[in-house]
Amino acid sequence: MKSVCVFCGANFNGDHVLKEAVEQLAEVLVNRGLTLVYGGGKVGVMGILAGAVLGRGGKAVGVLPQFLMDKEVGHPGLTELHLVENMHQRKQLMNDLSDAFIMLPGGFGTLEEFFEVLTWLQLGLHNHPTGILNVNGFYDLLLQQMDLMVGQRFLKPANRKLVITSGDPVELIRLLEECKVEPDEVWFRDRNLT
Repeated sequence: MKSVCVFCGANFNGDHVLKEAVEQLAEVLVNRGLTLVYGGGKVGVMGILAGAVLGRGGKAVGVLPQFLMDKEVGHPGLTELHLVENMHQRKQLMNDLSDAFIMLPGGFGTLEEFFEVLTWLQLGLHNHPTGILNVNGFYDLLLQQMDLMVGQRFLKPANRKLVITSGDPVELIRLLEECKVEPDEVWFRDRNLT
């Protein structure tokens, strides 16, 4: 694992627990020589994370659609900034540049990006470990919803297990590093969930 894509919000709610977790994640990434790949913004949680990585001497690679750069939300001091035409290209390039994925607290965009790469993993389109940094229980209800999907037989238990979760950045990175995702096309092999 050489690079980790982090999906996170363009807003920040001022929560000091979240800020500390973001700073700790940045420290772990830098200490392990992992490059941050993210949405390229200078605002919100994205900006805090990129600034924390760069401030510790790490590498931060942003992928930003041109229309967002035009709104002046691009981070000016990144190791690399890739400008793309649209959100679809953004997600594809972030996937291509990354060896693992983490979701931090965020809004609709954060969820959408995470669930798209999670769906790609389920379908065997990549084999990158995918996790949630569940800061202060932010995603507890979302994780309960995933369990309900399993209980209601809309999601296979094997696919639910694809989501690695921890509230501790150090533990989450360790779990991602240890994870060996074998794209066995679980979704296609047995469509009967009984």
